[in-house]
Amino acid sequence: MKDCIFCKIVAKEIPAHVVYEDSDFLAFLDIRPLSPGHTLIIPKNHYRWVWDLPGESIGKYFQVAQKVALALKRAFGVDCIMSKIVGEEVPHAHIWVFADPSVKIEKVDAKDFESITTKIRM
Repeated sequence: MKDCIFCKIVAKEIPAHVVYEDSDFLAFLDIRPLSPGHTLIIPKNHYRWVWDLPGESIGKYFQVAQKVALALKRAFGVDCIMSKIVGEEVPHAHIWVFADPSVKIEKVDAKDFESITTKIRM
C-alpha cells in the first residue's frame, strides 16, 4: 500500500532497526518502546489486520513472534514477555512483543536502538 509507513519500511524507503527478517515477515524495534527491545512483527505483504493473513501464513507469523519473544528473554534475562495485537496505530497487521514494562532491565536504555538491535538480532 502506497501510503503505509510499514510498507515503506519493508521497501527500505524508511529506515528501521531490524532484528529479524525472512521472505514473509519483518521484525523491527518500535521507536516508542514500552521497554527495551519492544519489537513490531509485520507481514511483508500488506494486510490490514493480523486475522486477514491467509491460513497457511498465520502459523508462521506466530512462529516468528515466538522467535522474537525468546530472543528478548535471552537478551535481557527476563521471564515475562508480553504481546499485543491491536492495530489501531498503523493500518497494517502487526504484533507487539516486549518485556514486561514493570520489570526494570538494568543498564539498558530503551532508546539505545543500535545496541539493542545487536543484542537481539537473530
